Amino acid sequence: MKYMVVYIILAAVYWKVDSKIQSPMVQVYSHKPGKFGEPNILICHVSQFHPPDITIQLFKNGKEMVDAIEADLSFGKNWHFHLTKHAPFTPMRDDKYICKVTHSSDPPKFIDWDPSM
Repeated sequence: MKYMVVYIILAAVYWKVDSKIQSPMVQVYSHKPGKFGEPNILICHVSQFHPPDITIQLFKNGKEMVDAIEADLSFGKNWHFHLTKHAPFTPMRDDKYICKVTHSSDPPKFIDWDPSM
């Protein structure tokens, strides 16, 4: 009986948390200041989203960067999740880098990397 009560409480908490959909915040930046022609790391950090089903893609000039690495999904004490994906890159003046984030809360988000950030 004690386990049944615990199960019901956990199910109620999960239902309450799961029913809240939160749109992700997206930040795109580089590890070092953006300098054309110098190796760097492109980072897309996505935070404050729920539920955890999310897809992050990095693009260079419209083509997906296949060498991108995704970190493990993590969450904070408020059950909002965060996730980071990064890839090595050497930006050139005419290159365009984009992070595409797909989450159930919104249409896909496309965020450009700004070398001046």
